[in-house]
Amino acid sequence: FTLETCHTSLQLKSFPIFPRVLLPKKKFIYHYKNMRWARGRCETYLCFVVKKRVGPDSLSFDFGHLRNRNNCHVELLFLRHLGALCPVSYSITWFCSWSPCANCSFRLAQFLHQTPNLRLRIFVSRLYFCDLEDSREREGLRMLKKAGVHITVMSYKDYFYCWQTFVAKSQSKFKPWDGLHQNCIRLTRKLNRILQPCETEDLRDAFRLLGL
Repeated sequence: FTLETCHTSLQLKSFPIFPRVLLPKKKFIYHYKNMRWARGRCETYLCFVVKKRVGPDSLSFDFGHLRNRNNCHVELLFLRHLGALCPVSYSITWFCSWSPCANCSFRLAQFLHQTPNLRLRIFVSRLYFCDLEDSREREGLRMLKKAGVHITVMSYKDYFYCWQTFVAKSQSKFKPWDGLHQNCIRLTRKLNRILQPCETEDLRDAFRLLGL
């Protein structure tokens, strides 16, 4: 997946294929709940915020949400509808119900390598197939970190922000479910353990270069 396969527009799109429809409350909670065993949640939802620097003191802003469609994972779907980027600074934030699979991580890392003017942050509700120490998904997350992606587990304030920004909530307030905070801590520790080998490996390479 390269920039050449993206659309050729030089303007940031408003994602017209996906109308700016807010997520229903029940759907948001169902797909983003950071429960330990998330059986039946086979789709990935991705809420996004895109900021583009259009001048020294101004930014353009776009937001919305996507989900898997036509057997295409939502991360690659986002890139396909992003369009070719013009040479200005872009800042993109994702709030994902699942962390990227190995293939999507590799494609994202490749895309970012070809797009140095893009900064990506990913907040995830749950970790996808990361239980095994040698899983490709773990290696994919480490590759994203090496590519400069800031990967974090969603906390209460992130769920609250998504509720305020992406959910058709009427006047209802966000009510955290039982175990939200505890599961956030557990997943954060797990993600830190996954990403730690990336730092250790870099240190070992540095020691070798120094002859230590």
